[in-house]
Amino acid sequence: MPKQSPIPDELDKPFYDACNEERLVVQYCPACSRYQFPPRNACGGCLNPGIQWKQVSGRGRIQSRVVVYDTPVSVLIPDQPFNVATIALEEEPEIIMLSHLPGTPVEQVPIGAQVEVIFETTPATGQKIPEWRVVS
Repeated sequence: MPKQSPIPDELDKPFYDACNEERLVVQYCPACSRYQFPPRNACGGCLNPGIQWKQVSGRGRIQSRVVVYDTPVSVLIPDQPFNVATIALEEEPEIIMLSHLPGTPVEQVPIGAQVEVIFETTPATGQKIPEWRVVS
């Protein structure tokens, strides 16, 4: 499935730079020991501006899923229907990322299954992005 190519900005550039190195990072607040994603300029919990980027394991669980049968995104129309799943990170289950679950057939998404991150290269810019695959 073709992926849209994000254009990193100052705030999320460390995230996308790590993706290009096939590492998954999220923001971490050392003041209150809180992980957060998507990126913000300060901690969403204690408002500490001293937020850091921390590498995480790249493991998680499928929390929920939907099947997209009719997308308005023209580049995705040929791939309909397709999965969209929410992934809760192992280190912090409140952090949720989205995935198309490459290799998992539509309507066969095992809720609660363990997943691991993989990185796919987007065609327009070559930017790598995280995706998730079910761990057997």
